[in-house]
Amino acid sequence: MKFLFISAVLVCFSLTVHGQLTKDIIKQQAAEGVKEGAKNVTEAAGEKVTDKLLNKLFSKKKKKSKDDPAITDASGKSKSVSSTDTSGKTMKTGDGGSATSFQAYSKFDFVPGDKIIAFEDFSQDAIGDFPDKWNTNSTGEVVTLNKGTTHWLSLNKQGRFIPEFINSLPDNFTLQFELQNNPNFNDYSSYFKIWMLTGGQTKGELAGSFLGDEKRSGAAIEFEPDNRWNHSGRGKIFTYQDGSMVINGNTNEINFLKNLDKSNVKVSIWRQNQRIRVYMDNEKVFDLPRAFEAGKNYNFLMFELPWDMKDQDAYYISNITLAEGAPDTRNKLISEGKFSTTGILFAVNSATIKPESYGSLKDIANVLAENSSVRVKVIGHTDSDGDAKLNLELSKKRAASVKDALVKEFGIDASRIETDGQGASQPVASNSTPEGKAQNRRVEFVKQ
Repeated sequence: MKFLFISAVLVCFSLTVHGQLTKDIIKQQAAEGVKEGAKNVTEAAGEKVTDKLLNKLFSKKKKKSKDDPAITDASGKSKSVSSTDTSGKTMKTGDGGSATSFQAYSKFDFVPGDKIIAFEDFSQDAIGDFPDKWNTNSTGEVVTLNKGTTHWLSLNKQGRFIPEFINSLPDNFTLQFELQNNPNFNDYSSYFKIWMLTGGQTKGELAGSFLGDEKRSGAAIEFEPDNRWNHSGRGKIFTYQDGSMVINGNTNEINFLKNLDKSNVKVSIWRQNQRIRVYMDNEKVFDLPRAFEAGKNYNFLMFELPWDMKDQDAYYISNITLAEGAPDTRNKLISEGKFSTTGILFAVNSATIKPESYGSLKDIANVLAENSSVRVKVIGHTDSDGDAKLNLELSKKRAASVKDALVKEFGIDASRIETDGQGASQPVASNSTPEGKAQNRRVEFVKQ
């Protein structure tokens, strides 16, 4: 009887292991099939096919452990982060979408610049390398998270990290990037700092004091995703004039910073002449009217870790977008008859609008509401990656999604809006560079 019981247990264990292995193999094959068929099926559709197949074969999914391997470096070794999708956003179980709702951004007034002058997603860099277009007095490496396709720059050593391709910070600019760190972040690991300075990239930035020695002016923003002072993370901002600090600002209880290990945070910085606004996801954390000095040439951007990280801690940054311009939607649409924006963002290979697009949508909706006789055509555009026919279809669907948002979220009369899509057929910049591709992924509004 004892022998029969042990045998039954072993059989059950074998079936469980076999079932899990089969599931993993099918999931891998399905993912590979999606990758191979990228020219014939969108990423979103491929994910649905994969999920449908797995759900049909396995009624109960394995619960993902917080310690599942997710970060891959050049050696193929894996580390641990929380469960996120390829964009870095934490996913709600079973809903297939971002945990952040569109309406959560209803007070988000950020409007990105209308001309992208720099874009960095590290796609041109090999996993395990420090990015070729950057400089440092330390080290870092490009990695992927959670078996996704997005490349991230991983930073965990004291040092300064300079994107050398950025050498101008105009009087009116917006800077956005995504930031994340690992789970179980040590309270005494370094905070993350970003500098916007005058003086250009000279020898002073990688050695010694680059403030007092160079007499620079600028603004520095710190992010502390820890709980060492019983806060849910904190943000700090400093401004300098000729090397001397003139503003020391502090914002506590930023829950996004406490939870960086659970999802990435979208940092948005908006300069308008002397004014600076800083947002974390949909929350405005700083709004200083005199952060920048009038008449100074700000042309130097730098990220910094003031000291080493503890244990396996690291920060991850990606999708850095610098854009120029103070969008004047009313003038461009009403007076010039056309307005183009890269501020309406979509999920990869999808017509689903990302919630951080709310500010741009609200901007155009206000103009339409104030000019009730104006009719517009919404035209979607893509870059040239992938199949031309699918890009055309996708651009039309994205234009339709924009119309749907304007009607449902902002109450614009549907009869005033037509939609169309041009795919990659009308580029405004070269598709051979990341900046050009980002500029080509746009939505146009044409007065009818």
